[in-house]
Amino acid sequence: MAAPQLIFVDGSLSELAQEMADYIQVGDQVKPLLEKEQREEAFQIIVKASSFLNSVPEKEFTAAYNLLIHLVLQSKEPKKYLPTICANLLKPITTSPAHGFTLASNALSTIFNLLDQKNPLRYNVFTQIVRFVRQHGQFELLKPRLKNLELWLEEWDTDEEDQRKLYVDVSDAAHEAGDDEESYHYLIKALGTIDRDDQEEVTSEEAQKLSLRAIRMALGSPNRFDFQDLRVLPSVGALSDSHPIYAQLLDIFTEQDLEDYNDFREEHEGWIEKEKLDHERLQRKMRLLTFASLAASTPNREIPYANIAHSLQIPIEDVEMWTIDVIRSKLVEGRLSQQQKVFLVHRTTYRVFGEKQWRELGTRVDQFKSVVDRLITVVRKAQSDVDAQREREQQELERKLANVGMGGGPAGERRRGQTRQRTDDDD
Repeated sequence: MAAPQLIFVDGSLSELAQEMADYIQVGDQVKPLLEKEQREEAFQIIVKASSFLNSVPEKEFTAAYNLLIHLVLQSKEPKKYLPTICANLLKPITTSPAHGFTLASNALSTIFNLLDQKNPLRYNVFTQIVRFVRQHGQFELLKPRLKNLELWLEEWDTDEEDQRKLYVDVSDAAHEAGDDEESYHYLIKALGTIDRDDQEEVTSEEAQKLSLRAIRMALGSPNRFDFQDLRVLPSVGALSDSHPIYAQLLDIFTEQDLEDYNDFREEHEGWIEKEKLDHERLQRKMRLLTFASLAASTPNREIPYANIAHSLQIPIEDVEMWTIDVIRSKLVEGRLSQQQKVFLVHRTTYRVFGEKQWRELGTRVDQFKSVVDRLITVVRKAQSDVDAQREREQQELERKLANVGMGGGPAGERRRGQTRQRTDDDD
């Protein structure tokens, strides 16, 4: 959205109100009210006629709306008038088709930014901004502001129902703009506002509708492979009673394999097509998830091509292509050994982490500990051998030095000659 507009006004409130009334051609109606100091009644007439501003010359638009906004914010009950002004700004600016969006966007931002940071009216204005952006397909301009949304909702003391409405609006705007990741993110936030302790709310029509939408988005996304954020939501868990087939399909994608998915299709023949789900996309995702499970459950971290082909139900000549795909999806890291016809796993993503995965992790930790213990033993033996060799070399050096000192060699001859000379001198 655009940067906030500063408002500079000069004159008393009554003078400014009369000026605005004259400008939008209701001056005669407003004048007697202002003379009797009936400002709120005057404001009602002005705001009711304010749609006139959508047809004023472009160069006068911003100044005129700034004055109107100032008047409304000085009133006793701005909340009575802001909905009408925001609704007007969502309508076309007839005198400026080219710049109408920018002009209206600036005016909406001005309203939002001039309200006190903790003023709950900001919620209503922001809701209109989201609708305005959605109407014009300009979600990318709104996106930078969304990082503050949770803080704002807290400051505005917004209840869960209103939070949910706004999150759904943002999700819709993102979806219509083609940003499915952001759309899913805010849809999950909307589901998170449902009171898990209120069974009536958890199983409500709205909760079930949003939960089904979230599942469809998650399963259909080519880049989403983790479904734990869905599984922990009470409203999604409640689908096991209201929509058991969807719940079963989610379970398969969360922790089961391609064979289970194929069994599901046979058991519920035609259901995927009826629900307008993309079987080819689902099957591709299921193969990648199956590959990840295979990599996570292989203790020695070497998967033969034949095992991959069997698990993914593909020809063995397609194994390398699917290996590249699973690495690109960031589910698995590793490298192919074409000579040995194996895939060497370096890292894998666990789809779920329960008792089975803890046991597998424990087994791998024990294996790693055994390897480390063996390495330590080898290193210690090598160090011991080095120390022993040094000791032997030191002993050998000392022995040689001792032998040189006791006899043979020039040094020994000199010592014996000196001894004989001292003996002759004594005589």
